[in-house]
Amino acid sequence: MNEADVKKALARSVQTEKNAMNYYELAAKQMKNKDAIATFELLAREEREHAKHFFDKCLCEDLLPSFDEFISAPPEKESDWISDLDKALLEKFDDRKAMELAMEKEQRLAESLREMAAKIDDEEVRAVFEENAKSTEHHYAIIESEYARLMGMVHETDIDTFVRE
Repeated sequence: MNEADVKKALARSVQTEKNAMNYYELAAKQMKNKDAIATFELLAREEREHAKHFFDKCLCEDLLPSFDEFISAPPEKESDWISDLDKALLEKFDDRKAMELAMEKEQRLAESLREMAAKIDDEEVRAVFEENAKSTEHHYAIIESEYARLMGMVHETDIDTFVRE
């Protein structure tokens, strides 16, 4: 990838992380379970940190406003994170649906980040994409664990107990 393409990829990644942050913030306001809400609030804060990591590497003053201006702007309604949330809100939306949608989004995002990392020659920039892919996979695991707890499924920490019995 040439430098201009890398810069555009970083700017898109800043926007994607902001979209994810906005999803978690908005979905948390619709949720009922206090632990699920806390999980989404944590994820929103982490997505903000991801956006900052990409923003700091981007040097995209010509493409984006300052980070604080950018991050506090209203959600991008056209983003798939927000448009899918809007669609879900029109249907039967609950904590379970919010988590299912988030797991799907996080899984796709991790794949996309890994694909992008593979295309980037600059080691520092590639490392930012790879680090965020790992963190995104961790987000999936956090949501999956909370989903299992909320649905009354066997938690991964209890699996040995159930296997032995």
